[in-house]
Amino acid sequence: MGFDRIALYFHNLYYGIGNLKAEKSPDAIQLGVLGAASFSPGGLSDAARTHSDVVITAIGARVLEKAQAQAKEYGIPRAHGSYQEVIELDDVDAACIPLPIAYHAEWAIKAARAGKHVLVEKPICSIAVSASGRMFSNYPLGLDATNTKYQVAELKPNNTETPYPDAEINTPPGGPIDYSTYPASSKGDPDHFVAVQSVVVDAADRLWVLDTGRVSLENDTLLTSQYGGPKLVGISLSNNTVFKTILFPPNVAYGDSYPNDVRFDLRPSVSGSGQGIAYITDSSSEGRNGIIVVDLGSGESWRQLENIPQVRPEAGFFAQVWGEPVYMNDGIRPITPLAFGADGITLSNDGETLYFSVVSGRYLFSVPTARLRDRGPSSALFAAGSVMNLGQKGVSDGLESDSNGIVYAGSVETNSINIFSPENGTISTYLRNPKIDWTDTFSVAGDYIYFTENQLWRKPSSQGGVDRRVKPYALYRVPLLNNATKISLL
Repeated sequence: MGFDRIALYFHNLYYGIGNLKAEKSPDAIQLGVLGAASFSPGGLSDAARTHSDVVITAIGARVLEKAQAQAKEYGIPRAHGSYQEVIELDDVDAACIPLPIAYHAEWAIKAARAGKHVLVEKPICSIAVSASGRMFSNYPLGLDATNTKYQVAELKPNNTETPYPDAEINTPPGGPIDYSTYPASSKGDPDHFVAVQSVVVDAADRLWVLDTGRVSLENDTLLTSQYGGPKLVGISLSNNTVFKTILFPPNVAYGDSYPNDVRFDLRPSVSGSGQGIAYITDSSSEGRNGIIVVDLGSGESWRQLENIPQVRPEAGFFAQVWGEPVYMNDGIRPITPLAFGADGITLSNDGETLYFSVVSGRYLFSVPTARLRDRGPSSALFAAGSVMNLGQKGVSDGLESDSNGIVYAGSVETNSINIFSPENGTISTYLRNPKIDWTDTFSVAGDYIYFTENQLWRKPSSQGGVDRRVKPYALYRVPLLNNATKISLL
């Protein structure tokens, strides 16, 4: 069943477009439910009964008797004693995952790999997957003050997750906030995770943890960082130990910086140390924007494209999703335009070009990576002068690219995923569907590109303090173009 029909069915299902006692269509979407404990007549079951295009065809639980009881009560044809059995069913088109939050990432990925579309009941966390299939997630304390259990976790095959690489590094002594400063600030702790924004597995199958060093309070105030907090931490997956901690000095990660996303080029030729380079966007909505460049061997870091117009929010920027305006509006402070700078980042398939974009803008930009690595006296001038405007790709968050050089970007105002082709310089629509609104994170695995729809624009910080997000949150996958795969720069 095609992505467009899947998405339209669930759009209608959750927004109440249907008949109370609908006759089922012969080609209705076949839904498999993972988990019986959270399944209720007030939720998905009653909703599905009212729609001709949805049939709940199977339910799975860790205890078969629980699945059988729910199947009997709600008229579900099949019950299974495991989640895996459900996602392996050939006639199941999509998987709904009303499991505890800790299990969302693991089973969303497994279901997607099994060729199923996925719906989950909470926003999907950032995910990194190793070559052997190990899965890692992070819970940014800079985005949600309740993310205090741990910042990085490994998702285990037995439906559990554990702090990674251990509980100690995830637990700053006395907590992550420094109350000795006025006003309070985030701790500058070089030995512990403070507020992790991103986890990425590089081409050498090592896990890198990007720590912003900035903690959010319950009222959404984002505390400034101190030296020792903003850092890039490398972890060996062979022995689960930290092999490298790179601290960003205060002239690289300012107190109000927000290191957001990272890409790696491990070719020996690109750095003096021979150990590769990391490129990081600073998306701060309060301070200066730019690209942070890191020599992974020496640990040196520096900024490029500092506050040039192309990394800054566009003046007078205005966006709308489904015809509704999007502002920074938490119901407490004055309403202001959405003002996030350089955020999306990805590398060309040969590593010679860095693509980037701002959230508060519509253009895709590129710059030669050699210009970013240059540290000569005129390097800032040459780097800024080398930035190329590649055209309007729409308002988007994350970026991704594939082995054929195609760049993928969301377009929140047109419910699309657009692509840029470096061969002919054109931007075109790859996928358009009513279920696409705020495409946040992209990830490439095998010959598929995965993307999340997390309704970020409906968060309280943009809706006058009211949470207007509507379940489900979704993870989709579609084939990469022309048999492409993931980029590997070694």
